[in-house]
Amino acid sequence: MDGGVTIVTNPSVDVRLTSSLSTFEVRRRFNRGITVAELKGKLEMIVGVSASSMDLEIFSVADTFLQKMDDDEALLGSYPIDDNSRINVIDKSGGQVGELFDVSKVEKFELPDDAYDKRTDSARSFMKKLHVGPYNEEETAKKKAELAARNEEEKTAADAISVGSRCQVKVPGQPTKLGTVMYVGTTDFKPGYWVGVKYDEPLGKHNGTVQGKQYFECENKYGAFVKPKTVTVGDFPEEDYGLDEM
Repeated sequence: MDGGVTIVTNPSVDVRLTSSLSTFEVRRRFNRGITVAELKGKLEMIVGVSASSMDLEIFSVADTFLQKMDDDEALLGSYPIDDNSRINVIDKSGGQVGELFDVSKVEKFELPDDAYDKRTDSARSFMKKLHVGPYNEEETAKKKAELAARNEEEKTAADAISVGSRCQVKVPGQPTKLGTVMYVGTTDFKPGYWVGVKYDEPLGKHNGTVQGKQYFECENKYGAFVKPKTVTVGDFPEEDYGLDEM
């Protein structure tokens, strides 16, 4: 033996991959014996950049730029690339970061409602056959009747409440509150009839304005909207909380 030093190089290398089309980083292992052209072919399926549009850059383990891989016939192992080095793929066609995942430019297929209605393999067709959901005429009619009855009950209760009346509010799960009726009627924020109340104490949720629309005026946290059935109108004098006592 001549006492020389033998250097054994791992036949494959584990690298990090980035690209100009994505902010993601992936890891892949490649054989050092493949050419740069063959490497580009493999990268094409990973990063979504055409092999003919690729420029490759090598970065060290510490992410310091080393050099470009500009010789397609050269072997991967001929470049200074080690495990955990990074290969950055640049799309020469002009693609931008995030473009690969931008679905806003993808043409969407929309089936017209009348065409969908004629299909026999759709969820709508299945529901029609079983007469369930909105296609159960008896159940649908029953729900509409119940809703109409509730609306009529709410309207009747609301008609018996006048703005300016003193009231007591009893909402299930909440303490009884006293206040003054400030609004009666329908609203934009929810269907049905509602009563706007200004409480005697700051036990409300707003100042009479909901979702940008003002229904009445009061101090913040003194206003609330409740259903008519929770409101009892009567002689409910405002309680003296001793705020003027010395």
